[in-house]
Amino acid sequence: MPIDSVGPTGNLLLDALSDPDRALLAPDLERVTYAKGQIILEAGAEVTHVTFPCNYTVLALVVTTRDGRTAETATIGHDGMAGRLVGLGHLPAFASVMVQIGGPMLRLDARRLEAAADQSAALRDLFIRYADCLVAQLLQTAACNALHAIEQRCLRWLLTLQDRIVGDTLPVTHEVLAAMLGVQRTYLTRILRELQDQGLIRVGRGRIIILDRPAVLATACECHGRVRRYCEAVLGPVYGAGD
Repeated sequence: MPIDSVGPTGNLLLDALSDPDRALLAPDLERVTYAKGQIILEAGAEVTHVTFPCNYTVLALVVTTRDGRTAETATIGHDGMAGRLVGLGHLPAFASVMVQIGGPMLRLDARRLEAAADQSAALRDLFIRYADCLVAQLLQTAACNALHAIEQRCLRWLLTLQDRIVGDTLPVTHEVLAAMLGVQRTYLTRILRELQDQGLIRVGRGRIIILDRPAVLATACECHGRVRRYCEAVLGPVYGAGD
């Protein structure tokens, strides 16, 4: 069913488009719902569609090694999109796209996005600027994983997830968080206990609650703040107000 070309979609990137530019995409946007843990794009597969998370749905770009270990390289919420980026042509997916928090999304044939970008310089510019922000997140995550302690990396990940949902309660299990950070579950459990003892978070069954965001921001490494400030500068109101 086509979406309303004027009303909000729940995806900040789409909602930042002018009405005429959104009308270029609206007839071809398909409403879909995915559950937590689903893989919507396998690494190595042809990228035929782009997916826009809506509201508080969250996706993760995940790389898997030969021995089966995984690590998250980027988090994508209602401020972005997953799949083919504008201008990159027909390339296979390097990373898998996994649903981190299930919910509604909008799906679009990648060829239709390219066609719309050819018709509108403003639309093309917005999606290219988003691609630049996604690359910034990937680069900063690589630096963070190489240089910073697991405690700081864990807090960065929690802040990044909190940016994309409402409230302080993050619906994430130890198992998922350990997989995203590329560490053993038992090791992560000890780290979470230490962060809880510091009064930064509270750990519950299937959830982690951020108790003091300013303190978490102060304790985490600079990576979360650096990416957020860059995205705010490049995308402006699409990314939201800063801390």
